[in-house]
Amino acid sequence: MFILNGFVYGGEPGESIRISSVKPLDDMMMLITFSTGETRLFDATVLKGKVFEPLKDEKVFKNVVVEYGVVTWMNGDIDCAPEYMYKNSYEYTMVS
Repeated sequence: MFILNGFVYGGEPGESIRISSVKPLDDMMMLITFSTGETRLFDATVLKGKVFEPLKDEKVFKNVVVEYGVVTWMNGDIDCAPEYMYKNSYEYTMVS
């Protein structure tokens, strides 16, 4: 457990990771480039719960933006922690 900026967190402090860019693909997949320089493949179907239901609409899903290093939808009403997206994404190598 640790305290950062007055908030108590479980676990151990880790290096902060941010999202630099995002490219939505078909079938709720996306290519995400992280502040580490890595581009990884994220399957957004892992985002469960009522708050993520609107993402099932392809128009909503593909209208994704990066705000302050975080992926957001619907003017910030829906977002996902960069650490979660990194942990639940897959290595991706672009083929030339």
